[in-house]
Amino acid sequence: MKIKVCGLTQPDNILAIKSAGADMLGFIFHKASSRDISKNKELAKWLKTHKEELEGVNLVGIFVNAEVDYILNAIHDYGLTHVQLHGNESAGYCRELQLLWSVSTRYKAGLTKAFRIDEDFDFATTNDYTGACEWFVFDTKSDQSQGGTGHQWDWSRLDEYQGLTPFLLSGGIRPQDAQRISQIEHPQFWGVDLNSGFEEEPGLKDARLVEKFIALLR
Repeated sequence: MKIKVCGLTQPDNILAIKSAGADMLGFIFHKASSRDISKNKELAKWLKTHKEELEGVNLVGIFVNAEVDYILNAIHDYGLTHVQLHGNESAGYCRELQLLWSVSTRYKAGLTKAFRIDEDFDFATTNDYTGACEWFVFDTKSDQSQGGTGHQWDWSRLDEYQGLTPFLLSGGIRPQDAQRISQIEHPQFWGVDLNSGFEEEPGLKDARLVEKFIALLR
């Protein structure tokens, strides 16, 4: 099971979360978020100068309705390996990025798309994105496009997803949810995306909680 820990902001904490067993480290590039790192040039420099220490994990940038040039520059400046689109980006937008990366690998990254789930969400919406993204993220819908509600959506609705693209479960996951998550049997269930439920404060994760949670899942 893959573990993504999102909303990281501090070098020491980043290394601690990697050591705890995370496969993916998430960095938010959205000014409305309290975990935004888009202007943190010191962190950008640190990430690029500590590649050896971060070897073996994916560095995922989370963007919300961002311009293509902004995403490409962030890939370069922060050494991102993957891009997660968390706004209202269309399947055409995803394919535009893939097309750019097919002709120039300088700012290339893997691509994933987050979908914000509520009681009215139609999982068939994901069909248009098939083939354009490596994996999906199913998160809780909020009134604001950046998500981050800290609340869970109705996970029983996962049975409605009939696609072939792997997905990460996200939205309000907490340490006490390990047993429930371990019982999910969906064939495309690939892993979990952790954030506020494992924080000491916004942007600072409790590495001991993350490590214990990962041990329970694996």
